[in-house]
Amino acid sequence: MSQELHAEGWFVYILRCSDGSLYTGIAKDLSKRVDEHNGDDRRGAKYTRGRRPVELVYREPAASHSEAARREARIKAMNRSGKERLIGTGFRRASE
Repeated sequence: MSQELHAEGWFVYILRCSDGSLYTGIAKDLSKRVDEHNGDDRRGAKYTRGRRPVELVYREPAASHSEAARREARIKAMNRSGKERLIGTGFRRASE
């Protein structure tokens, strides 16, 4: 993964699991977090453990933990088609 995934600040992200389901979360070090979701060390979310491998399909930067948590809650409240539309917009960058 790119250095951009290790940038300062927080990220909101969406993973596509091997069963096609979507998982939304937040992290400071996105590369490390995705590795944890795919790893065997039980650091990944319980939801993703039985749905590996997972693939990062969306990310957007957030200025703070609270901003990331609020955005995560809004994304989790979306229906699947809303999440798919968001994923279709591509990865957002801090400058957008």
